[in-house]
Amino acid sequence: MDKIRVLAPATVSNVVCGFDCLGFALREPFDEICVRKTSDREIKIINHDEFNLPTDSAKNVAGVALRAMLDAAGVNFGFEIEMTKHIKPGSGIGSSSASSCGAVAAANRLLGDRFSKPELVEFAMEGEKLASGAKHADNVAPCIFGGFVLVRSADPLDVVPLDFPPLFVTVIHPQIEIKTADARAILPKDVALGTAVRQWSNLGAFVAALAKGDYQLLTRSMEDLIVEPARKSLIPEFEAVKAASMEAGSLGGGISGSGPSMFMLSKDKKTAESVEAAMQQIYSQTGVEFKTYISPVNAEGIVFL
Repeated sequence: MDKIRVLAPATVSNVVCGFDCLGFALREPFDEICVRKTSDREIKIINHDEFNLPTDSAKNVAGVALRAMLDAAGVNFGFEIEMTKHIKPGSGIGSSSASSCGAVAAANRLLGDRFSKPELVEFAMEGEKLASGAKHADNVAPCIFGGFVLVRSADPLDVVPLDFPPLFVTVIHPQIEIKTADARAILPKDVALGTAVRQWSNLGAFVAALAKGDYQLLTRSMEDLIVEPARKSLIPEFEAVKAASMEAGSLGGGISGSGPSMFMLSKDKKTAESVEAAMQQIYSQTGVEFKTYISPVNAEGIVFL
């Protein structure tokens, strides 16, 4: 096999109470990525979208991730990457991770699945470092593994796939950009011990709620005392969207990644559609362009075509 095409899904990270350690995969939107073997050891990038991302592999997250894989593989050939991105950069739903993960997952298949999923996450984290200045795995791990994952440690990497009940997610993406590095810069440097304890308790309860399928506990645990208070002012109508979504029957939610996207979880598709309608009603009055998505939690992650 010399060519393969994959669909790399969007992801939600942090998931309210799990900053930098919790994430899950969506089914859509996704990036379309085609990877081909080439005779030389270079990485060539071709973009088929309007985002004007770098084609210099040293400045593109997919190129950086793939270079890390090539160095580890020690092969004497390279790759050409054709990308059609449907996940807007700066959206807060894992645009950079989809590019990195899709590239390394496709190349790994061309290498005969030489590398394990944790190793693919390690390579993709190099792309996250380029994008945000930090090698976090809460987007790339669910993109590679699918479903919900807990990143117990990023160094050394320890990814824990989580069981979860049926869940649908509604995402609203205001068409504004919040750079991950900027959103990280406004976070508090110190946290009071009592606040930290409450946050840890919420994360533990969230993981337990997933395992038990306890939707009421899931709702009670989706409380963020540290990151959301610092970032919510960056997102127009954040409080109104969250309140309306809860009134429409959502289990809870908040900022997706560093924003500006917001996500809300629901038990079924019908409720997720009601949440979408509530979100759309609020944003249709703001003058801010937006997109909405409804998706079940994606248990598979990357799709090979």
